[in-house]
Amino acid sequence: MYDSSMSSLLVTPQALSASLKSSAPPLVIDTRPAEQFAVGHLPTAVHLDLWGVSLIDTSEAPLAAFMWMIAHVLSNRGVQPDRPVVVYEADSGMRAARVFWFLDALGHPAPQLLDGGSHAWLAAGLPLTTDVQAPTQSSWHGSLDPSKVATWREVADGLGQPAVAIVDTRSDDEYFGRVARAARGGAIPGAVHIDWTRNLREGRFKAPDELRAMYDAAGVRPDQDVLTYCQGGYRAAHGYIALRLAGYPHVRNYTGSWKEWGDRSDLPIELPRG
Repeated sequence: MYDSSMSSLLVTPQALSASLKSSAPPLVIDTRPAEQFAVGHLPTAVHLDLWGVSLIDTSEAPLAAFMWMIAHVLSNRGVQPDRPVVVYEADSGMRAARVFWFLDALGHPAPQLLDGGSHAWLAAGLPLTTDVQAPTQSSWHGSLDPSKVATWREVADGLGQPAVAIVDTRSDDEYFGRVARAARGGAIPGAVHIDWTRNLREGRFKAPDELRAMYDAAGVRPDQDVLTYCQGGYRAAHGYIALRLAGYPHVRNYTGSWKEWGDRSDLPIELPRG
């Protein structure tokens, strides 16, 4: 059965603007490149660009060490469990989605993504600033929730299982093996291909019923354990949010994604026809 309570994953510019004026404002994290943050960002925002910081071995020890490092960086930005966190970029993109997923996977109770990002903020007539506030470090480090992350072994164990759906969020060229961004090109066997950009309309997430219809049509069922992947976990995090918005209750991000899977000669691949 679909869970329709997921709209709280997103926040509108108007709602965020009002909350920033409240007595308990959220922590706002700008995930864009530093040069974009420098020329104008949301009031009170702190900067965090994790682009290129990826994990290519989701075995137990490397995964734990990687997530510990991510948690440390988040605590340096002031993340704490009793304060909501809003992440954003230029639109509802993969950078913000990945930081959202990190927060969610590490057990933060109230992460949100600014739907439409800074473009929607400006379109709503709201101001940017160049004022910078130094973050206040917290002691929060979170705890990795295994129901939010998939390892290579769990993906391999799910191959061919009717209770598991694997969703490939990459481009057509990557999925069909025309572009290989690892030692091998292709796809994880049996994966359903839904390019992450199909989750969006004009830079914002589509409505939950539209997302449900799209994933339903592709054969992804809400009673399945849905595992998303891309190249390095960014677009997969975007698919993770889209599926959550659509009401799918069991979604995990295979954060090692194709860079890990495609580089391992012991893991099977397929070359879909297209």
